[in-house]
Amino acid sequence: MTTEPALVDRGGRRYPLGEPRWCGADGSPLAVTALGGLTRDDVDTTVRSQWRYAAALPIPVAQPVSLGEGVTPLLPLRIDGLELAVKPEWHNPTASFKDRGTTVMISVLAQQGVREVLEDSSGNGGSSVAAYAAAAGIRATILAPAATSAAKIQQSRFHGATVELVPGPRQAIADEAVRRSATTFYASHNWHPFFLQGTKLLAYEIWEDLGFSAPDAVVLPAGAGSLVLGCHLGFGELLAAGAIRRRPRLLVAQPQHCSPLVAAFTAGADAVVPGAWQATVAEGTAIARPVRDREVLHAVRASGGDMAAVAEADIGPATAELAHRGLYAEPTSAIVVPAIREFRRRGALRNGDTIVAVLTGSALKASDAIAGLLAAQNPPAPNG
Repeated sequence: MTTEPALVDRGGRRYPLGEPRWCGADGSPLAVTALGGLTRDDVDTTVRSQWRYAAALPIPVAQPVSLGEGVTPLLPLRIDGLELAVKPEWHNPTASFKDRGTTVMISVLAQQGVREVLEDSSGNGGSSVAAYAAAAGIRATILAPAATSAAKIQQSRFHGATVELVPGPRQAIADEAVRRSATTFYASHNWHPFFLQGTKLLAYEIWEDLGFSAPDAVVLPAGAGSLVLGCHLGFGELLAAGAIRRRPRLLVAQPQHCSPLVAAFTAGADAVVPGAWQATVAEGTAIARPVRDREVLHAVRASGGDMAAVAEADIGPATAELAHRGLYAEPTSAIVVPAIREFRRRGALRNGDTIVAVLTGSALKASDAIAGLLAAQNPPAPNG
Protein backbone atom coordinates (compact mmCIF):
# COMPACT_ATOMS: atom_id res chain seq x y z
CA MET A 1 0.00 0.00 0.00
CA THR A 2 1.37 3.43 -1.00
CA THR A 3 1.38 6.07 1.70
CA GLU A 4 0.36 9.55 0.61
CA PRO A 5 3.20 12.08 0.86
CA ALA A 6 3.05 14.41 3.84
CA LEU A 7 5.12 16.87 5.83
CA VAL A 8 7.02 15.39 8.76
CA ASP A 9 8.95 16.99 11.63
CA ARG A 10 12.02 15.64 13.39
CA GLY A 11 9.85 13.89 15.94
CA GLY A 12 8.04 11.95 13.22
CA ARG A 13 4.71 13.78 13.46
CA ARG A 14 2.99 14.11 10.08
CA TYR A 15 1.10 17.10 8.68
CA PRO A 16 -0.98 17.44 5.49
CA LEU A 17 0.80 18.93 2.48
CA GLY A 18 -2.04 21.37 1.86
CA GLU A 19 -1.66 23.10 5.22
CA PRO A 20 0.36 26.36 5.19
CA ARG A 21 2.99 25.45 7.76
CA TRP A 22 6.69 26.30 8.03
CA CYS A 23 7.69 24.28 11.11
CA GLY A 24 6.49 21.35 13.17
CA ALA A 25 4.46 21.58 16.36
CA ASP A 26 7.70 20.79 18.19
CA GLY A 27 9.44 23.78 16.56
CA SER A 28 11.63 21.59 14.35
CA PRO A 29 12.02 22.00 10.58
CA LEU A 30 9.70 20.09 8.26
CA ALA A 31 10.51 17.82 5.36
CA VAL A 32 8.41 16.11 2.73
CA THR A 33 8.29 12.35 3.16
CA ALA A 34 10.29 10.30 0.66
CA LEU A 35 9.16 10.49 -2.97
CA GLY A 36 9.73 8.04 -5.80
CA GLY A 37 11.38 10.40 -8.27
CA LEU A 38 10.98 10.42 -12.03
CA THR A 39 12.65 9.16 -15.18
CA ARG A 40 13.57 10.94 -18.39
CA ASP A 41 10.14 10.14 -19.84
CA ASP A 42 8.54 12.27 -17.11
CA VAL A 43 10.45 15.44 -18.08
CA ASP A 44 8.19 17.92 -19.87
CA THR A 45 10.63 19.16 -22.51
CA THR A 46 8.07 21.68 -23.83
CA VAL A 47 8.64 23.80 -20.69
CA ARG A 48 11.67 26.12 -20.78
CA SER A 49 12.16 26.42 -17.02
CA GLN A 50 12.79 24.10 -14.11
CA TRP A 51 9.05 23.47 -14.07
CA ARG A 52 9.85 20.86 -16.73
CA TYR A 53 10.45 18.62 -13.68
CA ALA A 54 7.10 19.44 -12.03
CA ALA A 55 6.24 15.73 -11.94
CA ALA A 56 8.87 15.37 -9.20
CA LEU A 57 6.95 17.66 -6.82
CA PRO A 58 4.79 16.13 -4.06
CA ILE A 59 1.63 18.03 -5.04
CA PRO A 60 0.37 19.40 -8.35
CA VAL A 61 0.61 23.17 -8.77
CA ALA A 62 -2.20 24.46 -10.96
CA GLN A 63 -0.67 27.88 -11.67
CA PRO A 64 3.09 28.04 -11.08
CA VAL A 65 4.46 31.47 -10.20
CA SER A 66 7.35 31.29 -12.63
CA LEU A 67 9.73 33.91 -14.00
CA GLY A 68 11.67 31.44 -16.15
CA GLU A 69 14.00 30.06 -13.48
CA GLY A 70 16.36 27.18 -14.08
CA VAL A 71 17.77 25.82 -17.35
CA THR A 72 21.07 27.53 -16.51
CA PRO A 73 24.16 26.67 -18.59
CA LEU A 74 26.73 24.01 -17.76
CA LEU A 75 30.10 25.49 -18.70
CA PRO A 76 33.51 23.78 -18.90
CA LEU A 77 36.21 25.04 -16.55
CA ARG A 78 39.73 23.85 -15.78
CA ILE A 79 41.36 24.44 -12.39
CA ASP A 80 45.02 23.43 -12.13
CA GLY A 81 44.53 20.85 -14.88
CA LEU A 82 41.37 19.38 -13.33
CA GLU A 83 38.48 19.33 -15.81
CA LEU A 84 35.08 20.21 -14.40
CA ALA A 85 31.88 22.05 -15.25
CA VAL A 86 30.19 24.96 -13.50
CA LYS A 87 26.54 25.96 -13.21
CA PRO A 88 26.40 29.80 -13.18
CA GLU A 89 23.17 30.27 -11.24
CA TRP A 90 23.07 34.02 -11.86
CA HIS A 91 21.20 33.15 -15.06
CA ASN A 92 18.14 32.80 -12.83
CA PRO A 93 15.67 35.75 -12.83
CA THR A 94 16.96 37.52 -9.70
CA ALA A 95 20.58 36.42 -10.31
CA SER A 96 20.93 33.62 -7.76
CA PHE A 97 20.02 29.97 -7.20
CA LYS A 98 17.46 31.05 -4.60
CA ASP A 99 14.88 31.43 -7.39
CA ARG A 100 14.79 27.64 -7.72
CA GLY A 101 13.39 27.27 -4.23
CA THR A 102 11.34 30.46 -4.18
CA THR A 103 9.31 29.69 -7.30
CA VAL A 104 8.03 26.44 -5.76
CA MET A 105 7.54 27.86 -2.26
CA ILE A 106 5.62 30.95 -3.42
CA SER A 107 3.60 28.93 -5.94
CA VAL A 108 2.43 26.59 -3.17
CA LEU A 109 1.72 29.43 -0.73
CA ALA A 110 -0.30 31.31 -3.37
CA GLN A 111 -2.26 28.13 -4.04
CA GLN A 112 -2.88 27.79 -0.29
CA GLY A 113 -4.27 31.34 -0.14
CA VAL A 114 -1.41 33.03 1.73
CA ARG A 115 -1.50 36.77 0.93
CA GLU A 116 1.30 38.20 3.08
CA VAL A 117 4.75 36.78 3.90
CA LEU A 118 7.82 37.51 5.99
CA GLU A 119 11.37 36.53 5.00
CA ASP A 120 14.81 37.09 6.54
CA SER A 121 17.83 37.19 4.30
CA SER A 122 21.37 38.47 3.88
CA GLY A 123 20.31 39.52 0.38
CA ASN A 124 19.72 36.97 -2.37
CA GLY A 125 16.90 35.12 -0.61
CA GLY A 126 15.14 38.38 0.16
CA SER A 127 15.33 39.75 -3.37
CA SER A 128 14.10 36.41 -4.70
CA VAL A 129 11.10 36.29 -2.35
CA ALA A 130 10.36 39.96 -3.13
CA ALA A 131 10.29 39.25 -6.88
CA TYR A 132 8.15 36.12 -6.74
CA ALA A 133 5.79 37.61 -4.15
CA ALA A 134 5.32 40.56 -6.52
CA ALA A 135 4.57 38.17 -9.38
CA ALA A 136 2.02 36.36 -7.19
CA GLY A 137 0.39 39.51 -5.82
CA ILE A 138 1.55 38.67 -2.28
CA ARG A 139 2.74 41.36 0.14
CA ALA A 140 6.29 40.76 1.38
CA THR A 141 8.36 42.07 4.27
CA ILE A 142 12.09 41.34 4.20
CA LEU A 143 14.32 41.56 7.27
CA ALA A 144 17.99 41.95 6.39
CA PRO A 145 21.27 42.66 8.18
CA ALA A 146 22.18 46.33 8.16
CA ALA A 147 25.46 45.42 6.39
CA THR A 148 23.74 43.72 3.44
CA SER A 149 24.95 44.74 -0.03
CA ALA A 150 23.03 47.79 -1.23
CA ALA A 151 22.25 46.24 -4.63
CA LYS A 152 20.34 43.37 -3.00
CA ILE A 153 18.33 45.72 -0.79
CA GLN A 154 17.55 48.02 -3.70
CA GLN A 155 16.24 45.12 -5.76
CA SER A 156 13.91 43.94 -2.99
CA ARG A 157 12.51 47.42 -2.47
CA PHE A 158 11.95 48.03 -6.16
CA HIS A 159 9.96 44.82 -6.41
CA GLY A 160 7.64 46.44 -3.85
CA ALA A 161 8.68 44.61 -0.70
CA THR A 162 9.00 46.36 2.65
CA VAL A 163 12.64 46.00 3.70
CA GLU A 164 13.73 46.50 7.29
CA LEU A 165 17.44 46.60 8.08
CA VAL A 166 18.21 45.07 11.45
CA PRO A 167 21.50 45.69 13.31
CA GLY A 168 23.56 42.78 14.53
CA PRO A 169 24.84 39.50 13.05
CA ARG A 170 22.94 37.39 10.53
CA GLN A 171 21.61 35.10 13.27
CA ALA A 172 19.97 38.03 15.06
CA ILE A 173 17.88 38.72 11.96
CA ALA A 174 16.76 35.08 11.79
CA ASP A 175 15.78 35.15 15.47
CA GLU A 176 13.76 38.34 14.92
CA ALA A 177 11.94 36.77 11.98
CA VAL A 178 10.93 33.75 14.05
CA ARG A 179 9.53 36.11 16.69
CA ARG A 180 7.46 37.98 14.09
CA SER A 181 6.16 34.74 12.56
CA ALA A 182 3.44 34.80 15.22
CA THR A 183 1.64 37.49 13.18
CA THR A 184 2.90 37.10 9.57
CA PHE A 185 3.43 33.87 7.65
CA TYR A 186 7.13 33.05 7.67
CA ALA A 187 8.13 32.18 4.09
CA SER A 188 11.70 31.38 5.02
CA HIS A 189 14.07 29.92 2.46
CA ASN A 190 15.81 28.22 5.39
CA TRP A 191 12.69 26.79 7.04
CA HIS A 192 9.96 26.20 4.47
CA PRO A 193 9.92 22.59 3.21
CA PHE A 194 8.76 23.54 -0.28
CA PHE A 195 11.82 25.71 -0.77
CA LEU A 196 13.84 22.48 -0.68
CA GLN A 197 11.40 20.93 -3.14
CA GLY A 198 12.50 23.69 -5.51
CA THR A 199 16.25 23.45 -4.89
CA LYS A 200 16.12 19.69 -5.44
CA LEU A 201 15.22 20.37 -9.07
CA LEU A 202 18.83 21.51 -9.60
CA ALA A 203 19.82 17.85 -9.22
CA TYR A 204 17.33 16.90 -11.93
CA GLU A 205 18.72 19.62 -14.18
CA ILE A 206 22.33 18.51 -13.69
CA TRP A 207 21.19 14.96 -14.48
CA GLU A 208 19.61 16.13 -17.74
CA ASP A 209 22.61 18.36 -18.55
CA LEU A 210 24.86 15.29 -18.34
CA GLY A 211 22.75 13.21 -20.71
CA PHE A 212 20.55 11.81 -17.94
CA SER A 213 23.43 10.59 -15.81
CA ALA A 214 24.85 11.59 -12.42
CA PRO A 215 28.20 13.30 -11.90
CA ASP A 216 30.79 11.75 -9.63
CA ALA A 217 30.83 14.84 -7.42
CA VAL A 218 29.03 18.15 -6.91
CA VAL A 219 30.90 21.02 -5.22
CA LEU A 220 28.70 23.51 -3.38
CA PRO A 221 29.03 26.51 -1.09
CA ALA A 222 26.86 26.29 2.01
CA GLY A 223 25.43 28.63 4.60
CA ALA A 224 22.16 27.10 5.73
CA GLY A 225 22.67 24.25 3.26
CA SER A 226 19.53 24.38 1.10
CA LEU A 227 21.51 23.50 -2.02
CA VAL A 228 23.17 20.58 -0.26
CA LEU A 229 19.81 19.26 0.88
CA GLY A 230 18.27 19.90 -2.52
CA CYS A 231 20.95 17.82 -4.22
CA HIS A 232 20.58 15.12 -1.57
CA LEU A 233 16.83 14.97 -2.19
CA GLY A 234 16.97 15.19 -5.97
CA PHE A 235 19.71 12.66 -6.57
CA GLY A 236 18.16 10.40 -3.93
CA GLU A 237 14.87 10.44 -5.82
CA LEU A 238 16.63 9.72 -9.11
CA LEU A 239 18.35 6.78 -7.44
CA ALA A 240 15.02 5.51 -6.10
CA ALA A 241 13.51 5.78 -9.58
CA GLY A 242 16.37 3.78 -11.10
CA ALA A 243 17.37 6.78 -13.24
CA ILE A 244 20.93 6.80 -11.82
CA ARG A 245 23.07 4.06 -10.25
CA ARG A 246 24.73 6.00 -7.43
CA ARG A 247 24.63 9.29 -5.58
CA PRO A 248 27.27 11.90 -6.41
CA ARG A 249 29.64 12.87 -3.61
CA LEU A 250 28.55 16.18 -2.10
CA LEU A 251 31.61 18.32 -1.44
CA VAL A 252 30.75 21.39 0.59
CA ALA A 253 32.65 24.63 1.18
CA GLN A 254 32.22 27.23 3.90
CA PRO A 255 34.34 30.29 4.76
CA GLN A 256 36.68 29.62 7.66
CA HIS A 257 35.36 32.75 9.40
CA CYS A 258 31.90 31.14 9.63
CA SER A 259 32.06 27.37 9.18
CA PRO A 260 29.91 25.70 11.83
CA LEU A 261 28.91 22.82 9.53
CA VAL A 262 32.53 22.07 8.66
CA ALA A 263 33.48 22.13 12.34
CA ALA A 264 30.71 19.68 13.22
CA PHE A 265 31.51 17.42 10.26
CA THR A 266 35.21 17.32 11.13
CA ALA A 267 34.41 16.53 14.77
CA GLY A 268 32.08 13.70 13.77
CA ALA A 269 29.18 15.49 15.46
CA ASP A 270 25.53 15.18 14.44
CA ALA A 271 24.75 18.89 14.94
CA VAL A 272 26.58 22.20 15.10
CA VAL A 273 27.64 23.71 18.40
CA PRO A 274 27.69 27.45 19.21
CA GLY A 275 30.89 29.18 18.16
CA ALA A 276 32.45 32.63 18.05
CA TRP A 277 32.44 33.28 14.31
CA GLN A 278 33.75 36.33 12.46
CA ALA A 279 32.41 38.43 9.61
CA THR A 280 33.24 37.17 6.11
CA VAL A 281 33.19 38.65 2.63
CA ALA A 282 31.21 35.53 1.65
CA GLU A 283 28.14 37.06 3.28
CA GLY A 284 25.65 34.60 1.84
CA THR A 285 27.21 31.75 3.82
CA ALA A 286 27.42 33.56 7.17
CA ILE A 287 24.92 31.37 9.04
CA ALA A 288 26.10 30.61 12.57
CA ARG A 289 23.26 28.22 13.47
CA PRO A 290 21.90 26.47 10.36
CA VAL A 291 18.32 25.38 10.97
CA ARG A 292 18.77 22.04 9.20
CA ASP A 293 22.28 21.30 10.45
CA ARG A 294 21.53 17.65 11.28
CA GLU A 295 20.05 17.02 7.88
CA VAL A 296 22.94 18.72 6.03
CA LEU A 297 25.57 16.73 7.92
CA HIS A 298 23.67 13.51 7.26
CA ALA A 299 23.35 14.33 3.55
CA VAL A 300 27.08 14.88 3.08
CA ARG A 301 27.95 11.70 4.96
CA ALA A 302 25.32 9.63 3.11
CA SER A 303 26.88 10.68 -0.20
CA GLY A 304 30.40 9.76 0.88
CA GLY A 305 31.24 13.45 0.60
CA ASP A 306 33.42 15.91 2.46
CA MET A 307 33.47 19.48 3.78
CA ALA A 308 36.22 22.13 3.80
CA ALA A 309 36.70 25.56 5.34
CA VAL A 310 38.20 28.21 3.05
CA ALA A 311 40.62 30.77 4.48
CA GLU A 312 39.33 34.34 4.27
CA ALA A 313 42.53 35.39 2.51
CA ASP A 314 41.77 32.97 -0.33
CA ILE A 315 38.27 34.24 -1.11
CA GLY A 316 39.21 37.51 -2.81
CA PRO A 317 41.79 35.91 -5.11
CA ALA A 318 39.32 33.15 -5.99
CA THR A 319 36.67 35.75 -6.87
CA ALA A 320 39.21 37.53 -9.09
CA GLU A 321 40.33 34.25 -10.65
CA LEU A 322 36.80 33.46 -11.78
CA ALA A 323 36.25 37.03 -13.00
CA HIS A 324 39.43 36.79 -15.09
CA ARG A 325 37.87 33.71 -16.71
CA GLY A 326 34.70 35.67 -17.53
CA LEU A 327 32.69 34.33 -14.57
CA TYR A 328 31.48 37.26 -12.44
CA ALA A 329 30.63 35.29 -9.30
CA GLU A 330 30.02 36.80 -5.90
CA PRO A 331 32.52 35.84 -3.16
CA THR A 332 29.97 33.45 -1.63
CA SER A 333 30.16 31.41 -4.86
CA ALA A 334 33.89 31.79 -5.36
CA ILE A 335 34.75 29.81 -2.23
CA VAL A 336 34.26 26.67 -4.32
CA VAL A 337 37.55 27.38 -6.15
CA PRO A 338 39.97 27.01 -3.20
CA ALA A 339 37.71 24.22 -1.91
CA ILE A 340 38.17 22.32 -5.19
CA ARG A 341 41.92 22.53 -4.74
CA GLU A 342 41.62 21.25 -1.17
CA PHE A 343 39.30 18.41 -2.12
CA ARG A 344 41.70 17.39 -4.87
CA ARG A 345 44.57 17.41 -2.38
CA ARG A 346 42.55 15.12 -0.12
CA GLY A 347 41.70 12.75 -2.99
CA ALA A 348 37.99 13.56 -2.94
CA LEU A 349 38.32 14.86 -6.52
CA ARG A 350 40.37 13.02 -9.12
CA ASN A 351 41.31 13.44 -12.76
CA GLY A 352 38.70 11.70 -14.88
CA ASP A 353 35.84 12.41 -12.45
CA THR A 354 32.71 14.10 -13.77
CA ILE A 355 32.55 17.14 -11.50
CA VAL A 356 29.94 19.92 -11.33
CA ALA A 357 30.52 23.04 -9.22
CA VAL A 358 27.67 25.43 -8.49
CA LEU A 359 28.26 29.19 -8.64
CA THR A 360 25.33 30.43 -6.63
CA GLY A 361 25.04 34.13 -7.45
CA SER A 362 26.32 37.12 -9.39
CA ALA A 363 28.92 39.61 -8.21
CA LEU A 364 26.55 42.30 -9.50
CA LYS A 365 24.63 41.56 -6.28
CA ALA A 366 27.75 42.13 -4.14
CA SER A 367 29.06 45.39 -5.54
CA ASP A 368 30.27 46.69 -2.16
CA ALA A 369 32.26 43.52 -1.51
CA ILE A 370 33.78 43.61 -5.00
CA ALA A 371 34.75 47.27 -4.55
CA GLY A 372 36.53 46.31 -1.33
CA LEU A 373 38.39 43.47 -3.05
CA LEU A 374 39.45 45.80 -5.87
CA ALA A 375 40.69 48.38 -3.38
CA ALA A 376 42.72 45.71 -1.60
CA GLN A 377 44.30 44.65 -4.92
CA ASN A 378 45.09 48.23 -5.92
CA PRO A 379 45.79 50.28 -2.78
CA PRO A 380 46.22 54.06 -3.33
CA ALA A 381 49.76 55.28 -3.74
CA PRO A 382 51.16 56.98 -0.61
CA ASN A 383 51.21 60.78 -0.64
CA GLY A 384 54.51 62.47 -1.26
